[in-house]
Amino acid sequence: MEESEISKVESKRFQGVPIRYLLPNLLTLLALCSGVTAIRLAVEGRIELAVSAIILAAVLDGLDGRLARFMKGTSRFGAELDSLADFVNFGVAPAIMLYFWSLNSMKTFGWVSCLMLAIACALRLARFNVALDDPNQPAWVKAYFTGIPAPAGALLAMAPFYLGLLWDHTDGHAFAKPIAAFVILIAVLMVSRVPTFSGKNIARVRREYVLPLLAAMALLFVLLVSFPWETLAIFAAVYLALIPLSVLSYYRRKRTTPSD
Repeated sequence: MEESEISKVESKRFQGVPIRYLLPNLLTLLALCSGVTAIRLAVEGRIELAVSAIILAAVLDGLDGRLARFMKGTSRFGAELDSLADFVNFGVAPAIMLYFWSLNSMKTFGWVSCLMLAIACALRLARFNVALDDPNQPAWVKAYFTGIPAPAGALLAMAPFYLGLLWDHTDGHAFAKPIAAFVILIAVLMVSRVPTFSGKNIARVRREYVLPLLAAMALLFVLLVSFPWETLAIFAAVYLALIPLSVLSYYRRKRTTPSD
C-alpha cells in the first residue's frame, strides 16, 4: 500500500462521527438500560416499577428509529444495536419478570413458557431484519408487520401484570396456568405470519387531523399517568381485537392490488 493511501486510511479512522448518528444510538442504549433495570426490579419483587421500566424502554424504542430517520442518522450499526436491545428489553426481560412473578410455581413448564417468549422475540427480530433487505416486497406491504412486533408482544405478554396490579395481587401464582397459556399464545403470534397494522410509515398527518391527534395524545398521556394499569389493560384488549381487522385489511389489499 502506498504512503498516500495509508494516510487516507489513517485520516478516515480518526475522523469524527456526526452527532446525528450518536443520538439515536444513545436512546437505544437508554432503552437497554431500562430493560435490564426491569430485570433487577423484578428479582427484587418491585413489579410495578419493573413494568414501568419496560414501558419506558418501549417508548424509547419507538423514538430512536424515528429520530434516526428524522436526522438522517440511520446506520447498519444502529440497526444491529436496536435489534439486540429489543431482544433483551422485549424478550428476555418480560420472560424473567413473568417467571419470578407467576410462572416459577409451575417449575419446568413455567420456565419453558418463558423460554418460548424469549425465543419467539429473537426469531421475530431476525425475520424482520431479513425482510428489510427484500427488494421484491410491494410498497403497500410496509403498512403491515408480519406477526406481532417485539415491543407490542412484550406489552401484551405483560397484560397479566396490569390485571394483577389492578386487583392488588402481590404475585400471580394462583393464575399460573392461564398466564402460561396466554404467554405461549403471544409467542406464537409473534412468530406467525399474521399481518398486523404498522404505523411506522406514517410520515404526514392531514391538516384537519392535527388538532384532534394532539388532543388524543394529551388525553392518552393523562390517562397513563392517572390510570396506568387500566389504560394499558384496555390497550392490550383493543390491540388483540384489531388483529382480525388487520388480517382482513391485508388480504383485501392483496386481492385488489395488481401484481407486477
